[in-house]
Amino acid sequence: MKIKTIVAALLSAGVATLAFADINVGVLVSATGPAASLGIPEKNTFALMPTTIAGEKVKYIVLDDASDTTTAVKNTRKLLTEDKVDVIIGSTITPNSLAMVDIVAEAETPMISMAASARIVEPVDAKRRWVFKTPQNDVQMSTAITEHMSNSGVKTVAFIGFADAYGEGWWQEFSKIAEVRKLKMVASERFNRADTSVTGQVLKLMSTNPDAILIAGSGTPAALPQKALKEKGYKGRIYQTHGVANNDFLRVCGRDCEGTFLPAGPVLVAAQLPDTNPVKKTALNYIAKYEKAHGPGSVSTFGAHAWDAGLLLANAIPVALKKGKPGSKEFRLGLRDALEATNNLYAAHGVYSMTATDHLGLDQRSRVMVKIEGGKWVVQK
Repeated sequence: MKIKTIVAALLSAGVATLAFADINVGVLVSATGPAASLGIPEKNTFALMPTTIAGEKVKYIVLDDASDTTTAVKNTRKLLTEDKVDVIIGSTITPNSLAMVDIVAEAETPMISMAASARIVEPVDAKRRWVFKTPQNDVQMSTAITEHMSNSGVKTVAFIGFADAYGEGWWQEFSKIAEVRKLKMVASERFNRADTSVTGQVLKLMSTNPDAILIAGSGTPAALPQKALKEKGYKGRIYQTHGVANNDFLRVCGRDCEGTFLPAGPVLVAAQLPDTNPVKKTALNYIAKYEKAHGPGSVSTFGAHAWDAGLLLANAIPVALKKGKPGSKEFRLGLRDALEATNNLYAAHGVYSMTATDHLGLDQRSRVMVKIEGGKWVVQK
């Protein structure tokens, strides 16, 4: 009788363990290295996320890939094989996210990237069916920039971007849209995230006398070409991408970024948006939570990319739980299917409505053009 009681207790404990298994979320951020100004607010944001969703405990396992592709790959494999995560959120930057695609697809584990390039999720093939992302595509933002350039009388444009997948993705998308807009591309240069000088590239750009120059970089490294352009006396318009939308960029660039134009997610200027804007409320909610923890003015668009990934996950988990228990193949597939079925999810950066061919799902409501004036972001009407 005593043995039966012990066995029953063990079985009961086993069932309880299965019923209350944690949902393990693997997180990769670039909290150190050249992309640290992007990765740190993302890392901070995960500390604000719910630890219980649909009655299940959620465990966030956060690793730093140091802005390095090799480390991102190693950490992704660790999260999948050792930590047995149900989903991966990350990484911060495009090269790392692209390197992770094959790994998560092989493991049949969904991934939500916090990087910008459309190539992370397009085309939605056998591998990318497992991959989603929250930042606006370079295609969307290129359209906003070229429209602003055309409306401002710009005729000729020079380009300088990162010598990696981020810069190349921007060049490919921007140059195609620029051609349609009848904007003449007169020069194209590259630089590395860790470079300390771009004088040679800047002089080549200026020799073509462009009306405007687009800098396709992210975080504080994107300030390097801008400061060099100002130092050499460039008088034309300067545009940046949404990869610089944080206060660290403003701090490093200083007066040299005055007058710069860029497209940005609405969370960057949420307080300036009209009350009729559909994402103002959710954007302000995130800002309030982040600034309560880290102080006034500390919020950035990059932390909001992480926040939106959390909202997507919180929306998908209740559906996935109907398909299987956390830790199971059925649960991971259920998460993938639920993410793909996301519809009209109001978040900090826009309204997400995904499909089998669109694993971003943002529309024009996800972007605004801003200008840097007096060291602040100002919405352009």
